[in-house]
Amino acid sequence: MAAAVLWRPGPGRHNPRVTLTPAEADTIPADNFAPWVLALGLTVEETGARHAVLRLPWSDDLARDGGGLSGQALMAAADTATVIAISAARGGYGPMTTVQQSTSFQRPVIGADVLIAVSVTKLGKRMAFADVTMTPDGADEPAAKASTVYALLG
Repeated sequence: MAAAVLWRPGPGRHNPRVTLTPAEADTIPADNFAPWVLALGLTVEETGARHAVLRLPWSDDLARDGGGLSGQALMAAADTATVIAISAARGGYGPMTTVQQSTSFQRPVIGADVLIAVSVTKLGKRMAFADVTMTPDGADEPAAKASTVYALLG
């Protein structure tokens, strides 16, 4: 896992100086999220200047009737992964809150980990926007996609 150069807001522009490794990003949930979010078992696979990739491990505990991964688990994973991506883009974690999340489910996930790839599409002083693609490990097609908006509080 390579370290990524991240963006820290500077006076009037973004300044690529801070490095946040996947291991450093992996500590953000434990330090800032509720125990039920931690129970998802998310791990940070990759960080970059405007993106992050997390892994949601398959768990029968997250399956709904019929054996597919529950939409609630995917939405919580997308929300959490977006916080990691925005933190990477800002050069570290800062208080933020979800303003909007819209998720479209395209196919079920059965018995596979899910890779959650987040791309920060706009990073402002007070707001951040991101696109999320959730793809079962080894699959060519995503299972779900989301768009998110966050208020940056600090």
